Amino acid sequence: MAIKLYNPTTPGLRGMTTQDFDQITAKRSNKKLLVAKKRTSARNNQGRITTRHRGGGAKRFYRNISFKLPEGFVGTVEAVEYDPNRSARIALVKSSKGVFHYIIATANHKPGVRVAVGSDVAIEEGNRLPLMNMPIGSTIHAIEMVPGRGAQMVRSAGNSAQLMGRDNGYAQIKLPSGEIRLINEKCTASIGVVSNEQHQNVKIGKAGRKRHMGFRPTVRGVVQNAVDHPHGGGDGGRHGIGGGKNHGTSPKTPWGQKTLGFKTRSKRASNKFIVRSRHQGKRK
Repeated sequence: MAIKLYNPTTPGLRGMTTQDFDQITAKRSNKKLLVAKKRTSARNNQGRITTRHRGGGAKRFYRNISFKLPEGFVGTVEAVEYDPNRSARIALVKSSKGVFHYIIATANHKPGVRVAVGSDVAIEEGNRLPLMNMPIGSTIHAIEMVPGRGAQMVRSAGNSAQLMGRDNGYAQIKLPSGEIRLINEKCTASIGVVSNEQHQNVKIGKAGRKRHMGFRPTVRGVVQNAVDHPHGGGDGGRHGIGGGKNHGTSPKTPWGQKTLGFKTRSKRASNKFIVRSRHQGKRK
């Protein structure tokens, strides 16, 4: 999959790139698998903003993805589609009983490809089976964390994990972050690499395109007033993080929470399933 360039006829098009959408074969989505998506602008049920700088954007329908296909499922890819709610492509699969499902598409999915789910299915791209039945070294994605819960990890564009080994009922999985983690070998995963590998190389190019995606402008804390942000204030000119009475202190969020070196992980979290941390290579 290549990246499409534009002639620099305007300042916004200079440097802008998009995907070429070669893998997409469908002109419209399956209406029975679409759900109206209400835009909340990142506000919770109390109306409070939980994530700043969100709102607006183009209207979207949510595609119901089947992250938990039943055992013994056999189907055929009918089409590969664009999904505005995720970076990866999705594949429309028709089961042997005539029921349609959406799944995360792999890099080589195309109409006519067979997809199967089960403990004894062939080791082929797109098939889904338990980790205990996969050969060591397999490239996988859409991995379960708890047996029967459905795919939770490695679902974004171009990502894949690797099955490193098995021992005492657990499989060692090397995740895209570099972390090596233990997962119950009864959990299932799909074989192959997630589609749309060039997603990370796309350049947005202009502010309006980002607004269409639902992102609003962001302003640095140091250029705000002291009443609006802990980094704000100062007696004119440029100033460091903090400003005013807080000059020289550590960086903080608008609500005063420290942002560098301050541990926010829950005390209930455990490292017992992490064999190698994703931070381990950075410490050297």
